[in-house]
Amino acid sequence: MIYLDNAATTCIKPYSVINAVKNELLYSANPGRSSHKLSIKSFNNIYKARELLCELFKVNKPENFVLTPNATYALNYAIKGILKSYDHVIITSMEHNSVIRPVYNIPNISVTVVIGDKYGYINPENIKNNIKSNTALIIINHSSNVNGIVQNIKEISKIAKLNNIPILIDASQSAGILDINAINYDMIAFPGHKSLYGPQGTGGLYINSNINLNTIIEGGTGNNSKSKNNPLELPERLESGTLNTPGFCGLSEGIKFVLKETTNGIKEYEHSLLQLLINKIKNLNGITLYSPDDINLISNSVSFNINNLDSTLVADIFDKEYNICVRPGYHCAYPAHENLGSEKSGSVRISVSYFNTKSEIDKLIDAIYYITKNVSTI
Repeated sequence: MIYLDNAATTCIKPYSVINAVKNELLYSANPGRSSHKLSIKSFNNIYKARELLCELFKVNKPENFVLTPNATYALNYAIKGILKSYDHVIITSMEHNSVIRPVYNIPNISVTVVIGDKYGYINPENIKNNIKSNTALIIINHSSNVNGIVQNIKEISKIAKLNNIPILIDASQSAGILDINAINYDMIAFPGHKSLYGPQGTGGLYINSNINLNTIIEGGTGNNSKSKNNPLELPERLESGTLNTPGFCGLSEGIKFVLKETTNGIKEYEHSLLQLLINKIKNLNGITLYSPDDINLISNSVSFNINNLDSTLVADIFDKEYNICVRPGYHCAYPAHENLGSEKSGSVRISVSYFNTKSEIDKLIDAIYYITKNVSTI
């Protein structure tokens, strides 16, 4: 099997990730809930995950990382923890439903959607020009899950700070590939199961110390149990209930792998695979490429269609005839497809990881060649 759907979940994990999950499952307890040795061990393992996140994101406050089941939860915590009725929020045409749906489900919210260029790149000036007196939050997708386009989050963050507006970065497709210094941003949401090579059921939200979020989930935190309210301090304020300790033990090992290989090393290798793909298909008759052919403008994904065929049909051929796993459709980001011009049936997305190989990309290219030459019989 050739797995090229890594923007959804990385399929192949380092062995250390699998072993860490297994070892914690053998002797696991509730972290921070008891004083016995197993609970303390689990607490220390969770704290280690926070420390490694600090190293990855270049900050020094482990407590500022709230651990979540995935990036969707992290985004909801941030969005619903800040926004209220009659606020104004700026998002973009390239956002995922994990941003779109929580934003639009806040009553009486005012939303401005900033449209990108033909590849979905957002001009920071267009963010600036849409700020209002009641703008309470700016949300920007660091890298698109549809076509990989990378946004200038550093410049957009400067605009937000000059206007005293919090900014939320969706790093679902960039954490583990692109270098991120969290000190420059107010909040960063990220998954553990994608390019950090952790298990599903892991993710997190970095919250700068100047941000105070309202809770949207309350419950047991292991401390201050007499109070009817969650603690004020992070991370307990936003971490109600039992954490996925085996999962975060696995995530720790995934982060160690990324730190060892370095984000630059991972990006360069993945870019070499995507550059090979782009160079071979960009001039093929019948190929519509939705990602820029300048590899430096994308993360680890390329999106295209073949001869106006439905993207789901193409993905089905890849799967059944070539044993290649890709992602078709709208990728939970329909407005992005409207921006890119692929709203009819979505697109075929190829997303690589550090564990893919050149020979796998060569086989994918062969499959694309076959479909383009035999489209009339499909």
